[in-house]
Order: sequence, then structure tokens, then C-alpha cells
Amino acid sequence: MVPHPFKTLSVEEVRVARDIVLSAHSSKEVVVDFREIFLNEPSKILMKRYLEAEHAAMPGRSPVTPPRLAKCQYDVIGSDKVPEYHESIVDITLKKRVKHEIIGKEHQASLTLWEFETLVESCWKSKMFKDAIAEFQLPEGFEAVVEPWPYGGLDIGAESRRYFQGLVFAQDTRNNNQDSNFYAYPLPLIPVMDAHKKEIVRIDRLATGGKGDSLTGKTHSERVLDHCQPAEYAPELLPGGTRKDMKPIDILQPEGPSFTVTDDSLIEWQKWRLRVSFNPREGAVLHDVHYDGRSVLYRLSISEMTVPYADARPPFHRKQAFDFGDGGAGNCANNLSLGCDCLGVIKYFDGVVVGSDGEPRVTPNVVCLHEQDEGIGWKHTNWRTGRAVVTRMRSLVVQFIITLANYEYVFAFKLDTAGGITLEVRATGIVSVVNIDPGKTSDYGNVVSGGVLAQNHQHIFAARIDPAIDGHENSALYEESHTMPWDKETNPNGNLYEIRKTVIQTSQGLDAAPEHNRTFKIVNPNKKNPVSGAPVGYKFMPPATQKLLATPGSLQAQRALFCNHHVWVTKYQDDELYAAGRFTLQSQLEVGGVHDMAKRNDEVTNDDIVIWNTFGLTHNPRVEDWPVMPCDVFQVHFKPADFFSANPAIDVPSRKNLSSVLVGKECCSEKL
Repeated sequence: MVPHPFKTLSVEEVRVARDIVLSAHSSKEVVVDFREIFLNEPSKILMKRYLEAEHAAMPGRSPVTPPRLAKCQYDVIGSDKVPEYHESIVDITLKKRVKHEIIGKEHQASLTLWEFETLVESCWKSKMFKDAIAEFQLPEGFEAVVEPWPYGGLDIGAESRRYFQGLVFAQDTRNNNQDSNFYAYPLPLIPVMDAHKKEIVRIDRLATGGKGDSLTGKTHSERVLDHCQPAEYAPELLPGGTRKDMKPIDILQPEGPSFTVTDDSLIEWQKWRLRVSFNPREGAVLHDVHYDGRSVLYRLSISEMTVPYADARPPFHRKQAFDFGDGGAGNCANNLSLGCDCLGVIKYFDGVVVGSDGEPRVTPNVVCLHEQDEGIGWKHTNWRTGRAVVTRMRSLVVQFIITLANYEYVFAFKLDTAGGITLEVRATGIVSVVNIDPGKTSDYGNVVSGGVLAQNHQHIFAARIDPAIDGHENSALYEESHTMPWDKETNPNGNLYEIRKTVIQTSQGLDAAPEHNRTFKIVNPNKKNPVSGAPVGYKFMPPATQKLLATPGSLQAQRALFCNHHVWVTKYQDDELYAAGRFTLQSQLEVGGVHDMAKRNDEVTNDDIVIWNTFGLTHNPRVEDWPVMPCDVFQVHFKPADFFSANPAIDVPSRKNLSSVLVGKECCSEKL
């Protein structure tokens, strides 16, 4: 059976792609070192034809399947031992390479986890690093730990070499627990590795002072950890243990789930129909989203995330991760645990990753699918009769979770019974910390524990929304509500306000304006609502979160131009998937990202368009964020706006939950 064009590549397909690449570089003088092999989605023009035929389901007519393509990213290493980065597109069915590109030295390929492993190994082989550690008098039983990080942006004028850096901590080994929290003991040095040489070439010594101290002054003593304190989070290490008064809450679905999954990609639930895939850069992606047979979205994904730090002391001006572009969210996805990360009746989806030899392996349970109660959906009580009709809102959740060193991010796409889609992001994990001298405070962060400074920073996300509102010819507009001036004819009592609608004509960036209730609508101008006469559409109000705070023109700002606006509207082009561009590792300037897409000044009315929403968190840490921060939650709600002729959830059953009981009652079968 031919796989669906949106289905994630299988292990067998990855092997075919790998073998084609190896045959193209068969010289004994070169080594091929693989980075990624994943689905290269078909061109949209081919997919539109395919999906039209698929949904029509006409007898005797089968869709013409687009080519099954794999994107292969790899290094070719010759006699000079310097890797040369290549990207190839392989047609798996025809078993041939159909496109090949050698990437210039001005760009760096995304990192691999084995490069991080090389950094750690290089540290412990390095006399320079071991001598630097020996400068400290660590408490008895403490051992140094190296945590790999991207190097950050190259300074202007710096040689374009591939570097990685390590943040260094010490772990208390006296409790014989590998999960003991080493972040509580930061050491003020950063080893830097030349990735081509695979050796440590520099040790950056860090300032540990506070307010009024020099940006570069080394004020710490040899016993740099004496004022640090334990900060455990593993339950078995908590001094007082865990709470004993919490009773279980169980999510029960005695008749099973309301969703079905076929072909490990096609999901049908309530009136929703969609496909889900998984790739190493974006993680989970939704495709071909329909409600009650009507098209809503072609594609939905998290496109990028940048985390810039606000510590002015060098080298922290470089401390800025692009967690999707630098290393890939999918590569860092958790293997989710039943009964922990998702509750109820769960369907899991697997991913496929490759090693440096191109051999694929399955990463199990990287995406979970489950239903979730969202509280009251709608309710009305007839005050005359006393009868209340109430329904519960329910959502179908497609969720994945990534761990990026100290931080965790939970990403969820939630489709609800009222035709809405919510994009939810939760940030948790451990804040990034550095050492600070005893008794000092800092302008660059907050002291969250003895000797531990949690640096101020931002988390800025970009969602990519590829709409298909009753088709692919869509427009975007924003709608605002404004106070109207007094007018004895039109507004004699001053209570009137005006709704202003502005159609976005050309590709551009725009901002949230909560003071005007600025709401963005994606509409199909060719389809009118039979009741209102307005074009059918979906709306969202972008969260009015703070934009990037780094000074315009700075290294951090130039690398993340997508953060300049909350909303971008661009014209669709194949392969334009990434808000910050294809290459972010060690970048100095965003190239090929949404900023460049918008600069084309394309016409974007009644056309195939893409909406990008940028939002995030300015995180000035609290003591309560230590040792593990409670989730910060962000949601973007996409709701139908004149898409239906009435409340689409009006037919949701109004059922009494028979599992609910009164306090003190032992049986739920009692009449309520």
C-alpha cells in the first residue's frame, strides 16, 4: 500500500534514502556523516489535486500520488577532515536523487546530539579544561558536570568556524543518586570546542559579581561553591518527602475513546478530520484539517523558538538558543509515559531518527493523542421553568514535549467541539543559572538560591498557520473596535462604538493592539455566510506579549527578526516553513525567514497565504521558579467567525456525569 503523502517516513523508507545518498558518494576517499533524513513534503500544487480527489472519493477515481520524497542532510568528509554540509532530496519510489545542494560556509548545519557528546568527551580529554576545574576547591564528593549548549551567534568579524560551548556545574555524588540537581552548583567557566578539531580551544572565565561590579571582573574565591545549597526536585530526595494528603483523580473512559486513528496518521474525532506527522525540526505537525467536511487548515506547526538572555557580561551576549532551528524540537522530544504526560485513553505516535551512519531507529511515543474535558462548553437556564441545559466542552489534544537541557516545553494542538483550535505552550523545567558571589544581587537576574543567579531572558515562539478556509484562496484582515465621538444625530448618548475592518493587501508584519481589541481574521472572500452575508472565516487575537527586548541592530536582534511583529502575513511558497530561516546555528542575521518573506511585498488578498503568530514570555525569574518552575501557560485561540450558520456545538449531548458524587457519599449510583 502506498503511504499517504503526509505520513512520516518509515524505517524502510529512510534506509532507501540513506542508500541512495551513499551510492552518490561512493568514493573511498570520503566519509558520509548523516544528520537528518525525514519527509520532504510534496509541493502544494500536487497536494491540492491529491486532496481534492481524496475527499471527493469518487468511485473509480484514485488520487494521483505525489512523489514520495526524503530530505537528507549530511556532511561529506574528505581527506582534509573538514566536513562539507550537503542537502539532497531523494525520490524513494524511483530510488534516485532528484536534487542536491552544497551549503556554503556562511551557514552552519543544525547540531546533532552526538556533537554534544563530543563536546563532553573533549572536555575530559582537555588539559586546559581540567586545569581550569582544578582552580576550584570543590567540596568533597562533588564532581564537575558539563552541559552542552549551542555557541550562539558569531560576533561580527569572527572566523566562521563551527563551535560548541559547555555550561559547567558540580554534582553532589554523596547521595548516590544520578538525578541529584547539579544546577544548584554552577561553576564560572565555559569551555569552547572547535567542532572540526574536536578539541577545546578556549575557556571563558565568567564574572560572578553583582550590582556595581565590573562586567569582566573575577571576584569569586577558590571555594566557589561554599555558599551554594542543595535544591533537589526528585521525590526521593526532597527533605520532607511529597504531600500525603492528595487523593487520586482518575480520568475514566469506560466505553473507550471517541476518536479513531487509521494508517497511523489519519485522525477522526467528532466532526474533525486531520492527519498528524512528526519531523526532527518541528515535532508534531497537523495537516489537512477539516471540520464536518469543510476545509479549515492545510498545515499547522510550531515553526521556531528563540531564547535570548539579558546578561550584559561577556560571553552572555551570545547566549541565545534557537531551539527548533539549532537542534530540532523533534530530536529533543520526550518518550511520553502512560498515565503521566497524558491522561485517559491514549494513542501514541512514534518518530524515526537516524544516527551518524544513517541507520534509522524508532523513537517511541513522541506524540500523544487524547481527549480532555475543558469545563462548561455552553449553558442556559430557563428562569421561567428552572430547567438548565448545560454541555461540557471537550477537546482532542495532539501533544508533544521537548527537553532542551534545563528547560521543558509542552506543545499541544487542541481541537474542540465548538469548531475551535487552541495552540497551547507550557514552559517548565529549570531556569538557566550562573554563579554569584555570596551576599550580592544583580541587575541581570534574580538570586533564587545561595550562590545561584537565574538570568533574565525571553522565550519567543512562532507558530505557522497555513489556512485553507473553505479552500486555498484566502485573505487576512484585522478588525478593531473604536470609541465614536459624540454626535447628536448618530451617537447622541455617547454609547456607540465603531468596528473598523482593514484588509491586508500586501505581505507585512503587524502587531497586537489590545487597546483596540485588534482581532485578525482569515477569510474566504469567495464564500459568504448564508445568515450574516459576511465572508466565512476564522479569527484569532494574538497575545499581546512583549517583543524582543535586545536593542535593534544587536546580534540577538539581528538573528531573530521574526520577533519584530506579533503577526506576519506572507504569500505561500513551497519550503518556506521556518520563521527564522533554514539556518540559525551561529547565525549573525536572520536569512530567509519571515522578515525576508514579508519584504517581497507580495499581494496577499484572495490568494494562498500563510499567517505567522509570534508570542512569548519575558521571564524575570522568581524564587518560586526554583528548583523547577511551575508551568507558564500560553494559548492562542482560533475560533470560527461566520464560518457556521449557528453554534456548531449546539448538538453536543447534555449528559449528567454519573461518576460524580457528593462529598461523603461512597457510591456514585445514588440518584443525584
